[in-house]
Amino acid sequence: MAEEIITHSAEETTRWGREFSARLQPPVLVLLSGDLGSGKTTVTKGIVAGLGAASEEEVTSPTFTLVHVHGNAKKVYHADLYRIESFHDFETLGLEDLFASPAVVILEWSERFPLKSSWPQMRVRLEHLGGDARRISVL
Repeated sequence: MAEEIITHSAEETTRWGREFSARLQPPVLVLLSGDLGSGKTTVTKGIVAGLGAASEEEVTSPTFTLVHVHGNAKKVYHADLYRIESFHDFETLGLEDLFASPAVVILEWSERFPLKSSWPQMRVRLEHLGGDARRISVL
């Protein structure tokens, strides 16, 4: 059964990410989907901060770098598949290396390429409802 929440500000969306992080036990894939501007990176700020891997300010969209690594002993990987246009591009990311040891892997635009992994998956869909309001669905 899907869980759904409406947030009304970026701060609420980040706070939800912090609360959600308490459910994440490595190894786990967090698959984020939603249109541009729907809040995927904002939720990720909360998740990464909630896991103690980096401060909210240190978390930025990996649109151009494609993968950010946060944390020391416990790793959190944050990847963005938006600019990936082919399976070859996807393969060159080296995402399989992320699965070498248990971690939290957060993928924005996860619907663009199916990732095969035996790790548990949490699917989170974000929708822009106008203004700063967002619908967050855990599927």
